[in-house]
Amino acid sequence: MEFSTVGRWERGELTPQPYRRRRIAKALGVSLDELGALLTPTRQPSTVAVVPPDPAEADDMNRRDLLRLFSMTGALLALPADELALGDVDRLAAAAPTGMVDTAAAAEFAQLNSHLWRVFALSPTKAQVLPLVRAQLHVLTDSLRQPQTSAIRRRLCELTADLYQLAGEIFFDGDQYTDAAHCYALVATAGREAAASDLWACALTRHAFIAVYERRFAEAVPLLDLAANLARRGDPSLSTRQWIAAVQAESFAGLGDLDACQRALDTAAEVQHLPGPVHNGGWLRFDGSRLAEERGTCYVNLGRYDLAEAALTNALAGDLTARRKAGVLTDLGMIGVHRRDPDQVASYVDAALATARQTGSGVIARKLRGLQPNLAPLLTDQQIQRLDAEITELVGNRAA
Repeated sequence: MEFSTVGRWERGELTPQPYRRRRIAKALGVSLDELGALLTPTRQPSTVAVVPPDPAEADDMNRRDLLRLFSMTGALLALPADELALGDVDRLAAAAPTGMVDTAAAAEFAQLNSHLWRVFALSPTKAQVLPLVRAQLHVLTDSLRQPQTSAIRRRLCELTADLYQLAGEIFFDGDQYTDAAHCYALVATAGREAAASDLWACALTRHAFIAVYERRFAEAVPLLDLAANLARRGDPSLSTRQWIAAVQAESFAGLGDLDACQRALDTAAEVQHLPGPVHNGGWLRFDGSRLAEERGTCYVNLGRYDLAEAALTNALAGDLTARRKAGVLTDLGMIGVHRRDPDQVASYVDAALATARQTGSGVIARKLRGLQPNLAPLLTDQQIQRLDAEITELVGNRAA
């Protein structure tokens, strides 16, 4: 028997005659049926055109899944701690050996949370991080459903709060303020359960930040007062209190209270005198590097354009993220509007529009939308007409 013939059998190009099959099966130590299976060529899968998923559908799926997690996590956090953490580690392990989380596993969860915050910081389009956050939230929620020791349950609550804060920031950047508010409400609840005062205070501040961006400054003030009181019970080495003061300054500026705004800015500036690391790079990132741009924004809201320009120009010379830089550019564009200088407006707003298109950031889009009504006195200029149309298109595309 030639090897070429055997090769043709193996490739399915030729079928051995029936009288040879019994001898081949015996030589191979298989039955006739098994030999038949070996000699039957494997059908290659047909080539199917892969249709890439629709990004909008994927975002909507992630959003719906997180909304389901909201209700589940809220219900779990509402349960009394002693119903989930019985204190007897041996008995817990016997009752739910696969659901127990030990210190090492909790540390791994924390490392992954930190990694997700770093990915968020580096991602030009923040929504790309949401599927990863959603997957990790499922893991943490499943762990909360199982009996845990008191210490581990508190740690899981803290990690859950940490990650919902990240989800809230993603929604906030996407201009989905209602979903962001749901996230921050869960952060506050989980932070309270974890006895994490700084995290709880930051959740309330983020919630107030929504009101600030919607220019409902009076609604932000009581939330920020509550956050400041909580922060006083927190870690004095962290910049929580100073960050809250920075947001308070913007609220007072929106209300036209220059003196209160200045006092809050002075409190925020105290961050520069705190020793050691003052933030964690995640839910708390205030280190004083934003003071110039925050002063500029406050002065723009107060109509003090002379003070604003110096602060904003100083901020623009720093190392800013794309979103922060676009905010500074938009504020400088507002100063150009005040001066009735179409060239200055076009220079700054064109750059902000380019960043908004590149990142898809709802924060930038909303900032530009806030600028748009102020363009009215300059609409006789063709540059300003173009900018007005491009802002309308940008906002309309996001709404669609």
